[in-house]
Amino acid sequence: MQTVAIVGAGELGGAVAHVLARRNAVRSIVLIDETGRVAAGKALDIAQAAPVEQFSTDLSGSTDVSSAAGASVVVLADRVGGADWQGDEGLLMLRRIAQMTSNAVILCAGASQRDLVDRGVCELHLPRTRVFGSAPEAFASGARARVALAVNGSPRDVALSVLGVPPAHLVIPWECATAAGRTLSRALDEPTRRQLAARIVSMWPPGPYALASAASAVIESMTGRSRRLASCFVAPDTTAGTRTRTAALPVRLSASGIAEIVLPSLSVAEQVALDNAMML
Repeated sequence: MQTVAIVGAGELGGAVAHVLARRNAVRSIVLIDETGRVAAGKALDIAQAAPVEQFSTDLSGSTDVSSAAGASVVVLADRVGGADWQGDEGLLMLRRIAQMTSNAVILCAGASQRDLVDRGVCELHLPRTRVFGSAPEAFASGARARVALAVNGSPRDVALSVLGVPPAHLVIPWECATAAGRTLSRALDEPTRRQLAARIVSMWPPGPYALASAASAVIESMTGRSRRLASCFVAPDTTAGTRTRTAALPVRLSASGIAEIVLPSLSVAEQVALDNAMML
């Protein structure tokens, strides 16, 4: 993977550029924002940290959205002094990017961009494998940290996904979640799991740095440097004839986007909760 373009040099966009650069996962990053020279300034600031933090990623800034042309991945972040790209403005930007980069993967990094993923697939008819959101992975990371505290363990030892539409329709598949190889449904009793779920729900939306780390982890998986599954906002499959809505699902990634949706084993109650979450 050669180039990643980040549209929006706000707090989230700058954080994605910094985290991704530090991981040396791609060859170059272009930070784009139409507001003055903010993008160029942030790119220069991050680049000057390269000798200290020991990364070699090339960074540049631009005010021209057409600079995203030729990128392997385009990340939709947030504008300087503004919110995430969303609503009609976000859809217009998504359309512009899709027209310029017919083969690029478009990653929506913001916590409020689930609807943008949905509209991109349902209204612009973009492939659902090529337009998706990484915010659920940041949320899942926070959930793993909460669970690790509950079992007095390390988040690295916790395997857990989040599904559905957070925060109101969150589904945690406890039956197949584990901590250090131990099933969480056995390690934690039902009242404790209910309390944990309530605490996890209150963590939505994740902050900019968590979102940036999740977006960078997703891009790393796309480059092949990681084989981990990621929880992402995935648009509905419109070919099935049924209309559902975009929801968080665990996916396997490749250079061309979503390679496979890998649903965990769900109990009857969890399956019903997920079906209800995805229902319009």
